[in-house]
Amino acid sequence: MKTSQLLLFYSRAFVVLLLLQWNAFALYAQSAGQEKNKRLPINILDNGQGESITKDGITLFKFSDHVIFQHGTDIMYCDTAYLNQQQNSMEAFGNIKIVQQNGTTAESDYLSYTGNTKKAYMRGNVALKNADDNLWTEELDYNLNTKIGNYYQGGTLQSGSTTVSSTLGTYNAQTKEARFTEEVLVTDTSYNIESRDLGYNTDSKMMRFFDTSVVYNERSILHTSSGTYDSKLEIANFYTRSSIQNEEQYIEGDSLHYNKQTGIGEAYGKVIIHDTTEKATLFCGRAFGNDKLKTLLAVDKPVMRKKSESDSMFVRADTFYSAHLVFREERIAVAPSDSATAATDTGKKRRKQTVPREQFQIIRIPDTTSPKYYSGFHHVKIFSDSLQGRCDSICFTGKDSLILMMQSPIVWSRKSQVTGDTIKAFIDSGKISKIVVPNDALVVSRSGPEKADIFNQIQGRTLTAYLVNNELDFAMVRPDAECIYYVTDDAGAYIGVSQSKSERMKVYFSKGEIDRIFQIQEVDGKLSPLPKVDLRTMRLSRFQWLDKLRPKELFELFE
Repeated sequence: MKTSQLLLFYSRAFVVLLLLQWNAFALYAQSAGQEKNKRLPINILDNGQGESITKDGITLFKFSDHVIFQHGTDIMYCDTAYLNQQQNSMEAFGNIKIVQQNGTTAESDYLSYTGNTKKAYMRGNVALKNADDNLWTEELDYNLNTKIGNYYQGGTLQSGSTTVSSTLGTYNAQTKEARFTEEVLVTDTSYNIESRDLGYNTDSKMMRFFDTSVVYNERSILHTSSGTYDSKLEIANFYTRSSIQNEEQYIEGDSLHYNKQTGIGEAYGKVIIHDTTEKATLFCGRAFGNDKLKTLLAVDKPVMRKKSESDSMFVRADTFYSAHLVFREERIAVAPSDSATAATDTGKKRRKQTVPREQFQIIRIPDTTSPKYYSGFHHVKIFSDSLQGRCDSICFTGKDSLILMMQSPIVWSRKSQVTGDTIKAFIDSGKISKIVVPNDALVVSRSGPEKADIFNQIQGRTLTAYLVNNELDFAMVRPDAECIYYVTDDAGAYIGVSQSKSERMKVYFSKGEIDRIFQIQEVDGKLSPLPKVDLRTMRLSRFQWLDKLRPKELFELFE
């Protein structure tokens, strides 16, 4: 056999030998522990009356009247007991009390105890007390060695201000860890919980949710099926699809995280945020909120929906931010960290002494009575059935029911397009009722079939347009108004093209197209037959037709 093969053989043999020795040691330790319990008899310390009873060849010792037993460091009290020394077990009745070395006590009406395993079966008015924890049930399996108790017919655990009841439960008096299943109810001074499976550590105050659970208080309702809540630090982490609802908003996500002390909340994965006061809903991949400042940041393909009675407007941006319009500043006192020096006159000489310097911190508090605003930044798209738009940034304000579109804004209504340096859209009853372009206003409407490539055009410094059911109805352009308009007869046949200028122009729309134009003040224009004009040059100075940028379907906003 080669040297390498010999080394491999001996190494494997050595590992097998170690495993055999370890298994032998574990078996020895286990049997030694069992033997130790077997060798530890249940001893009678005190009783008022005792007698020996033989039944079916088994000798039992009956003790009554202030009976006291000892098993190791555990002391047991009862009114009446039957001790089986051969099996090292006992059965006790009336006023049963078990006192353990570290102060844990258990009480019941009935006890069946096996000394070799230190397992106690307790029944009737069972009460387990461990420091500040109190467990009540009608039936409890309690291991005095591991200090783990199990109940199966309903029980209640009370720790401080928190009380938990359930059908099934397990409580570990050493680790303070408890697990509750089936019809779990938690009551606390600040919250209540209904759950199907809940873990709770009475020392750390950490709660773990393993199944469908509802947490509610005066302000909010939470639904989850997996997560943790640290009631000491007031930190919550939920790892499955969860939701929380209060008077102001509803939040849902694949995972939710919240720190009550800092007010910071986070939501991840198919997030839905519904603002009940503003009637706006945000869909996004990630959202971050500050409950103290009442701010919200949504990223990862956010889309906002503004719902009206007959239509909904959807807005897509790279980022959405929301806050209240009004903040106020408050001064709060903080613990002094520096000290000022003051001179005191002692008669002969002056000496210095330190005087604490009062300190304040300025904090910003949102005025929650003021309206909220939503701002969307970069690559903004707008879609509704009757109106679409694009811009680089957008802002919604509830105070004025105003939508402000900035940086290359475009609005399409049916066959018409509106552009300018800025576009203001005013909302009434959930619908856009008016559009204002304060500078560089341009209205373009396709005339005739697409292949004709001719457009009715109006431009001026400002535009004020009124809408009915989100469709352009009437507009005023002023000053320096110019237009190119293709005139038709009653049958729809083209007569010619009108080119005109005036101080003001009134424009009427029909089915989204420019229908009539009225020039007012300082009118200058001409009508040319179509054969005598070059249609390709029939463009105003700011003309642009941007239909390729127009969102055609709602799904484009969610791509």
